[in-house]
Amino acid sequence: MFLHLGGDIMVNTRDVIAILDVESVLDSRHSRNFISKQEKEGSIIRITDEETRSFVITEKSEGRRKKKNSVRQIKVYYSPISASTLQKRADLLIRSFSHTSSTNKEQNINI
Repeated sequence: MFLHLGGDIMVNTRDVIAILDVESVLDSRHSRNFISKQEKEGSIIRITDEETRSFVITEKSEGRRKKKNSVRQIKVYYSPISASTLQKRADLLIRSFSHTSSTNKEQNINI
């Protein structure tokens, strides 16, 4: 399932680590340091020129996930959509997928 973050950007919900409100991130020294580090590493993606309302942190492993030497790529998206709206969208996707999966399982059992 994919989550629309604004503009023409969509991310796989499996890759989403966190959806954070801008104010809460800016209030935390540790969060500010994390964002600063990601900026230095070039991991920031600004979706639009609109005001940033949330940060979406994703992590994608390249290579086999179980291997210790797999490369993890972290990206931080600056989204113009509020964290609460993105969280609602993600919850809807998860509930929709869960309902579809359980319905399919019931149909397979009844066959």
